Amino acid sequence: MAGHRIFTTSFASVYPHYLAKAERKGRTKAEVDEVICWLTGYDADGLARVIAEEVDIQTFFGQAPAFNPNASLITGLICGYRVEEIEDPLMQRIRYLDKLVDELARGRKLAVILRTAD
Repeated sequence: MAGHRIFTTSFASVYPHYLAKAERKGRTKAEVDEVICWLTGYDADGLARVIAEEVDIQTFFGQAPAFNPNASLITGLICGYRVEEIEDPLMQRIRYLDKLVDELARGRKLAVILRTAD
């Protein structure tokens, strides 16, 4: 089974890029972590563990404790693709996270990003 090379990239190597993107726009590490935890179901300790263990992205999403059922509410373009139309389930999950970090960096409120009914 051939996959995209991002699948075997460690989450720990991508995580600093998410932080940098958000922090350049005045957002915090805590907000980035909250978005990641909302999407994947990891808690703070679990997130720290997978980063320290340098698990690959496929494992990161594959072992996510509780992928959020509201993830399907994430729509829009990321890297020129509509996230809701991406066929590969793993790539779609990766792009969901990319989209959430983009929304955070663009200044959207957390309640909107996390698709809550506020």
